[in-house]
Amino acid sequence: MIENPSSKENLLSNRIIGLAIDTHRKLGPGLLESTYKACLCHKLTNAGLYVEREKYVPIIFEGMTLEVGYRIDILVEKEVVLEIKNVSELNKNHLAQILTYLKLGDYRLGILLNFNVPVLKNGIRRVVNYK
Repeated sequence: MIENPSSKENLLSNRIIGLAIDTHRKLGPGLLESTYKACLCHKLTNAGLYVEREKYVPIIFEGMTLEVGYRIDILVEKEVVLEIKNVSELNKNHLAQILTYLKLGDYRLGILLNFNVPVLKNGIRRVVNYK
């Protein structure tokens, strides 16, 4: 059976998106990804959410845990993966990247946030890992 995100996950993603939009309104486009990441982490933490930045994600291969450099930009409440971008447009590679993080970490919901747009709602893509 394919499961959709729970109402808890949907509420959390809506809250995250609202805070991301507020961050973008205050900063505008054109800054470094690291700036958006730091400012969004600040907003999420101030909103009372548990945030992990640059969360290490290992690969398990043939029973061995390998550290090969995968890091989630932001993990919120140990369940929603945020991938921050500052690109002209989101593409298949960005989608593949967040899907990889969702699968490797066994997470169900991710949000791609492209801050290089005039209005952030045009740079948001929710991604679901149907396990």
